[in-house]
Amino acid sequence: MKKFDVLIIGTGMGGLVCGNILAKQGYTVCMVEKNKQLGGCLQIYVRNRVIFDSGVHYIGGLDKGQNLYQIFKWLGLMDELKLEKMDPDFDRIILDDDQKEYRFMQGYDAFEQEMILEFPAEEKAIRKYTKTMLEICDRFPLYRLRLQRGEEKQEAMGISAKKFIESITDNKKLQAVLAGNNMLYAGSGEATPFYIHALTVNSYIESAWRCLDGGSQISKILARNISNSGGQIIKNREVKKLNVEDGAVKTAELNDGSLIQADYFVSNTTPANTYRMTETNLIRSVTRKRIEAMPTTVSSFILNIVFKKDRVPYIKHNYYYQKTGSVWAMDDYAEKDWPLGYAIYCSPSVKKEFARGMTIFAYMRYDEVRSWETSFNTVSTKQDRGAEYEAFKNRKTEQLLNRVEEKFPGLKKSILHTYTSTPLTFRDYIGNEDGNLYGTAKDYRNPVGTLISPKTRIPNLFLTGQYLNLHGILGTAISGLITSIALTGKDDFIEKIRNA
Repeated sequence: MKKFDVLIIGTGMGGLVCGNILAKQGYTVCMVEKNKQLGGCLQIYVRNRVIFDSGVHYIGGLDKGQNLYQIFKWLGLMDELKLEKMDPDFDRIILDDDQKEYRFMQGYDAFEQEMILEFPAEEKAIRKYTKTMLEICDRFPLYRLRLQRGEEKQEAMGISAKKFIESITDNKKLQAVLAGNNMLYAGSGEATPFYIHALTVNSYIESAWRCLDGGSQISKILARNISNSGGQIIKNREVKKLNVEDGAVKTAELNDGSLIQADYFVSNTTPANTYRMTETNLIRSVTRKRIEAMPTTVSSFILNIVFKKDRVPYIKHNYYYQKTGSVWAMDDYAEKDWPLGYAIYCSPSVKKEFARGMTIFAYMRYDEVRSWETSFNTVSTKQDRGAEYEAFKNRKTEQLLNRVEEKFPGLKKSILHTYTSTPLTFRDYIGNEDGNLYGTAKDYRNPVGTLISPKTRIPNLFLTGQYLNLHGILGTAISGLITSIALTGKDDFIEKIRNA
C-alpha cells in the first residue's frame, strides 16, 4: 500500500493550488483524478484544430502586483503561461431593446469615465458603485493577500447585489448594465450578495486576460510541480470510499480496489459527495442533510462553434446579452423565451485577423436534461445518450443561434461545425451532481449558512474548491490557500506570495 503525507481527491484549481502549497512545505502529495484530463474546469477540448475551454474563457487580476499574478508568480506559472491581454473594453453589455454596446473598461478610472460618458446624469451613482466595490474587496483579507480577520467581512456578506445597485440609481438601464456580466457568478436577484459581485467583477476591471493555449496549461504546470516535488498524479481512477478508523481517515479506496494511505486527506470534489463516501458517525446526520440541501447555482448550455475560414473578425472582448428586465432572473425562463441572456467568448487565435472559433454560453436548468440523467458519457466511459437527446441539443442550438442572430446577423452563415455541452456534460466531467456552474449559491439573507468550512469533524479530512469560498480561477486558488492554512496551521506563505 502506497503512503503519502497528503492525498487530494480531484485536480480542480483548488486542489492543485493546495497540493502545490503543501509540496512547497515539504509534504509528499498524491492527487487522484477520475478523468483522463486534469484540471476540472481547466479542461479543454480540440475540434477541427480549434481549442475550446470548458470553463476558463478569461482571467482577471494578472497584471504585475495584482492578486492572481502574485499567486501565479509564487507557484511558478507566470514565466510559462501563454497569455493575451484583452481589449481595454474587455466586456460589452448589449440589451435587447438598445442598439448600443456598453463597455466595461480595464482600470477603475477608465471604467468610471466610460460609464459617466454613457450616463452623464448618474456620475454620483457610478462613483459610489466603484468606491463601494473597492471597499467590499478590502473587507476580504485573503482576496488582498492579507491574513484573515473574520470580523472584517461579516457585515459585507449581508448586502444584496441587486438591492445595492438599485439603491444608488433609479436608472433602469444603468442598473442592467452594472449587473450586465453577472453570468460570471450566476447572479440571482433574490439571493446573490454584493460581495460575490464585487470580488468577481473587480478582478476583471483590474485586468483581463486570455490563455492562448487554453486553461489546461495551468493544470499541467501545477501538476508537474507536484511530480517534481516527489508527489504523484493518478489519472483515470476514482476515489469511491474514505475508510475511517479510530476517529480519522486512514485510507482512500479507489474504483479498481486499490488503497492509498495518507496522514491527511483533502477533497476537491463536492462536499456532499465527500460525505457520502465517508461512513462515520463523526459527521452528524444533521450536517449531512444540511450539505445535501444546500442550493446550488444554475447549470448551462454551451455552444462551441468552428467558423469557416476568414469569415468572422477576431475580437479580444466578450459580449453579454440580456432581455429587458431579466438580468437578475435569466434562469427563470419559459421554453419559448429561452434564452433570456447569453455570453459570447471568442476562442484565442494565433492569426489575429479572423476568429477560428467562438463559445456561446446560456443558462440551462438541470430539469431540462433529467430524462437522460441515468446515462454517463466521458472520453473514458463512452455512452450514447440516444436520438432524443441529440434532437434536444439540435433544437436548443437552433434556438440559441436564432437569438444571437438578432444582434449578430449573418453569424449562422459563417459556421462550419458546432459542438454542444449540457448540464449532463458538466456533471459527468466536473463531478457536480446537477452540473451547476459555480457550486453553492451564496445568499445574503443567510451568509453563514451558505458557507462551507475547509475543516470537517474528522480532524484529518479537509475540503477545498469552489464550494468553499468563491468560484473561478481566483476564487478556487484562494480556497487552496484557505485549505492549506487549515491543514498546516501555518500562514507564513501568504507573505511570500504577496512579495513574490
